[in-house]
Amino acid sequence: MTLSIVVIGLSVTSSWGNGHATTYRALIEALAQRDHRVTFLERDMPWYRENRDLAKPSIWSVELYQSLPDLALRFGKLVSAADVVIVGSYVPDGVAVADWVTTNARGITAFYDIDTPVTLAGLDRGLPYLSAALIPRFDLYLSFAGGPVPKVVETEYGSPLARVLHCSADIGLYKGQQGEPKWEMGYLGTYSHDRQPSVERFLVAPAHTMPKSQFVVAGSQYPEMTWPENVTRIDHLAPSRHPAFYSEQRFTLNVTRADMRALGFSPSVRLFEAAACGTPIISDRWPGIETILEPQTEVLLVDDSRDVIEILRDMPDDRRRSIGARARRRILAEHTPTHRACQLESYVQEAIAQRRPRQVDRPAARTRQAAEI
Repeated sequence: MTLSIVVIGLSVTSSWGNGHATTYRALIEALAQRDHRVTFLERDMPWYRENRDLAKPSIWSVELYQSLPDLALRFGKLVSAADVVIVGSYVPDGVAVADWVTTNARGITAFYDIDTPVTLAGLDRGLPYLSAALIPRFDLYLSFAGGPVPKVVETEYGSPLARVLHCSADIGLYKGQQGEPKWEMGYLGTYSHDRQPSVERFLVAPAHTMPKSQFVVAGSQYPEMTWPENVTRIDHLAPSRHPAFYSEQRFTLNVTRADMRALGFSPSVRLFEAAACGTPIISDRWPGIETILEPQTEVLLVDDSRDVIEILRDMPDDRRRSIGARARRRILAEHTPTHRACQLESYVQEAIAQRRPRQVDRPAARTRQAAEI
């Protein structure tokens, strides 16, 4: 069955400062390859406008809008008529967008939470992109986090159907390592104050201890700071350069934000990308990582800088390559964009089968106002 799908997300045109773009691109491309008609709607924000890195899609489309009224005026009919409308996390004015979509869309509505741990930690305090009251109004809640998390969204927040939809890696782009790596270890990630202590512990400290080895950190929004002389800094790395970047490392570092580490079962898109390249991953520990990659045979888990230094200095090269190769095989078997597209199709069918009329406990005047935004 061919579906018409509208996605309203943070960004697909620019990966600057976010991991959403690469996740959306892989999923949408796979959906389009399976003959679904997909349109991505993105708020035209200046920081993304100045850092576009998406080649023009050939079999799906992107449209930019300027404001909430512009979204409703230009794309109201498209949203109303679509078989599936997906609203993503961190969409600007997301609460108003979600209210409008769940009021006006006639097809299945879904919220794709690419930041589930952050969302669940902040719902009680208030978030600009989602409220607890909106969750039951979506037919489907797609969670970046797996394990017990979707059931929590159903039982505690009233979602009629919550399912896990992890990120993935495009195996056509992310391929096995070629040649000899030039960096001992690297890290790719936007600066985050709660991730930085792990970067300091697991990469900067080993770099100080191993001054003859070369390290690299890539990612935007880092404040001014002093790095060891043997740490190369790359400010922004477009997704097209990610495969080569991973392939040039003997090991790559994966570190996790505090909310995601606490909730668990929240693998980042970088974990899938690095594994798809066959680059051995050194990672911090968090609940559920074993559901993605098997510890010590597909991913190396560490607790402190001494663990990292021991791996870098002592691990035989044949074992290093074996770990990377096993991780890549796992990605090919379970975590490609096609796997994610098939999962989404099955979730939509579930939502259609159990759909019930949405109960909108608001005055009619407010409903009309939402329709007009």
